[in-house]
Amino acid sequence: MNKLNIQSFFDNATNTITYVISDLASKQAAVIDPVLDFDPNAGTLSAQSADTIITFLDDHNLSLEWILETHAHADHITASHYLKEKRGGQIGIGEHIKKVQSTFKKTFNLNGDLPCDGSQFDHLFEDGEMIKLGHLSIEVIHTPGHTPACVSYKVEDAIFVGDTLFMPDYGTARADFPSGSARTLYQSIQRILSLPDSTRIFVGHDYLNEKRDVYQWETSVLQEKCHNIHLRNGTSEQDFVELRNTRDASLPVPRLLLPAIQINIRAGHLPTEESNGVSYLKIPISTELN
Repeated sequence: MNKLNIQSFFDNATNTITYVISDLASKQAAVIDPVLDFDPNAGTLSAQSADTIITFLDDHNLSLEWILETHAHADHITASHYLKEKRGGQIGIGEHIKKVQSTFKKTFNLNGDLPCDGSQFDHLFEDGEMIKLGHLSIEVIHTPGHTPACVSYKVEDAIFVGDTLFMPDYGTARADFPSGSARTLYQSIQRILSLPDSTRIFVGHDYLNEKRDVYQWETSVLQEKCHNIHLRNGTSEQDFVELRNTRDASLPVPRLLLPAIQINIRAGHLPTEESNGVSYLKIPISTELN
């Protein structure tokens, strides 16, 4: 009998897929990469997307044990802290989040406002660590390249890869963020593709193109090996690095990068309130003015 249930939730504003995985027998659940709604023009956060997750948990009598982040996202704001406040559970992320925190502490000149020890999270996962979820075991696999802290979560015949891989017709993640590496990304992808061909892959984002007008987020190791536009036909490491670096140089900065990173490296906590009781996000200004 299959013990694993997977429910997906697509966020249209950020093209993000959140997953609720649960053990059918124990009713214990984990949420992977939850989204908080953010209007950057008004500077307002709201929780319609996260509340949809909570409604699903309640409707199915699921106990939230874990809130799992694949990495510190640059394209949406995490709802991890919000979900924990509402339904409990532990927030987990890869142990290399400490390197990401140190990098962006300098970027935003956060000084004493950001401990870079990962203490904002409840648990920092090591490569190969196993997480118990009722009768299920979730394996943490360190898959850096997109960021140095990326991890994938493998449970039974499924793996949740965050931004490392996308659907075959969209390719792979960018690797030009601080401490990202196309070469490291290639090696991480090969680790995923070494799993059995039947392994189901659940991606963190999906986007439409001229050949497809329906969002999708489940593929397989075999489909990725045969059809991924950046990997098919046994693409060599060097060819992949050249392709990825060339493509990344042409990509725009993600629209929500500056606000998202400041919150996500804090596990969804807002920056410390100032004397007026308001939290503020910083926007570093670089000028090309003469």
